Amino acid sequence: MTTALITGSTAGIGAAFARRLAADGHDLVLVARDTKRLREQATELHDRHGIEAEVLTADLATDEGIEAVAARLGDRKNPVDLLVNNAGFGNKGRFLDVSMADELKMLKVHCEAVLRLTSAATAVMRERGRGGVVNVASVAAFVPRGTYGASKAWVVQFTQGAAKDLAGSGVRLMALCPGFVRTEFHERAGMGTDNIPGWMWLDADKLVAAALHDLARGKSLSVPDPRYKALMGLVKVTPRSLLGGISSKTGRRYGPQ
Repeated sequence: MTTALITGSTAGIGAAFARRLAADGHDLVLVARDTKRLREQATELHDRHGIEAEVLTADLATDEGIEAVAARLGDRKNPVDLLVNNAGFGNKGRFLDVSMADELKMLKVHCEAVLRLTSAATAVMRERGRGGVVNVASVAAFVPRGTYGASKAWVVQFTQGAAKDLAGSGVRLMALCPGFVRTEFHERAGMGTDNIPGWMWLDADKLVAAALHDLARGKSLSVPDPRYKALMGLVKVTPRSLLGGISSKTGRRYGPQ
């Protein structure tokens, strides 16, 4: 039996990873802030799939939370074979409308936590000669769109760089870049979704299946849907000056800042 640790496991993409990995027979370490939801999730996955599900309550916006998860990842007696850094959130509002405290909290969760947890996990994985890390980013990483997009761009660059440095070690790293997924993400950020076109929505379970397939193929970047692959192709050939204006209008209308 192998073990996967998933941050932000109780909802959305994190919950979809938990369902799929449990169904595939992986034991789990479930990480989130809400102990009650974690315990309910662990019980459900154990009863349905017969796997062991460990609960770890941690707030990755704090040093204590990051350190607790890093300590679990560094446990060589009970090693983690797959880390999914999924925890994240969006802030509603334009730059300077969002408080500095919230901006820094986002960077703490999206960047510092990802850096420290990836480092803790891969150090042990490299010693064992095997393991994998999925860092959940976003297609927002490829367009100029405030702190959210900038933090996700960092996740992509960091992950791909680390993947090259660890090539040949048996440890795989991949940045996952989804588009709009039907989760609690927008509701928690206070963002309306009624104006988002139906074709832009992705199914979380299908997204996870495609992501795990890409990881198994050794890809360091996964944009797991033909619609978003096509959009990212257009982004690459669009002048940055024009792209900035488009992404600003689209971001205010549809997504986090």
